[in-house]
Amino acid sequence: MSNVVYWGTGRRKTSVARVRLVPGDGRIIINDKDINEYLNYETLREQVRSPLEKTNTLNKYDVLARVHGGGFTGQSGALRHGIARALVKADGELKDTLKKAGYLTRDARMVERKKYGLKKARRAPQFSKR
Repeated sequence: MSNVVYWGTGRRKTSVARVRLVPGDGRIIINDKDINEYLNYETLREQVRSPLEKTNTLNKYDVLARVHGGGFTGQSGALRHGIARALVKADGELKDTLKKAGYLTRDARMVERKKYGLKKARRAPQFSKR
């Protein structure tokens, strides 16, 4: 098992994460930066680590990821999705655990488009009787 790489693609809102899982000691590198340097909030870092913690593989793999599009919340969600998919490719027995936790489901919620005549997607201009 020399230098095996497992790929996973994760998506959330407008973010896309391409994740590589490499056997290692648990380092998470996002866009050539350490996770602590890339994500400022501990809650988002926990969200990214959650599939690894759930499957007890935190110190088994290094995560090397490229992520683009959206903001940091969408990016961390995309990373979680990508890591979960890569873990399933690495070990098929983890699929049930990850599926029950909801990590393999692509969050389909997107920003609703703005409509003409409105200020935002649904916000209408203030009505004036006179």
